[in-house]
Amino acid sequence: MTSEQIQHRCAWAEQDPLMRAYHDQEWGVPEHGSRALWEKLMLDGFQAGLSWITILRKRDAFRQAFQDFDPEIVARFGAEDIERLLADPGIVRSRAKIEATIGNARAYLAMAEAGEDFSTFVWASMRGCRPRALSTIMSSAAFGVVDLVETCAHDETELDAGSCGYPERYI
Repeated sequence: MTSEQIQHRCAWAEQDPLMRAYHDQEWGVPEHGSRALWEKLMLDGFQAGLSWITILRKRDAFRQAFQDFDPEIVARFGAEDIERLLADPGIVRSRAKIEATIGNARAYLAMAEAGEDFSTFVWASMRGCRPRALSTIMSSAAFGVVDLVETCAHDETELDAGSCGYPERYI
């Protein structure tokens, strides 16, 4: 998004350059690539209970630790990988969140094997989304720790472009 396109930047993005870049280039921009969407949702799960800036500052380390969030690789992580991740100061070292991410990679692959596209599943679940609704749906589809309140605000049919100055083409 160019500076001319930004009519208003949300207050939460004003103070930190990393948050400003995230706001201007990613926040509220729908993601339809299955693998990229899965990565965003896994990072969102790690954010639960923390501030988003913590995750943004650690995002590169997360990508390295989780092999660029390739579900095929992450699904094969075992006990040694979990211990490696728990010792990595570059990421959020929560056993529950690490194990959930590994389990979520397996669920992602099971969906693909069954012919279900992850992005299609998520976006179909988002229609008329209420806070935590997608989290409940994903839990029933064998996904673990996922905190998706923010994601509901990114629904193409629900995002209020005027609230943060997003051009209509992003919604």
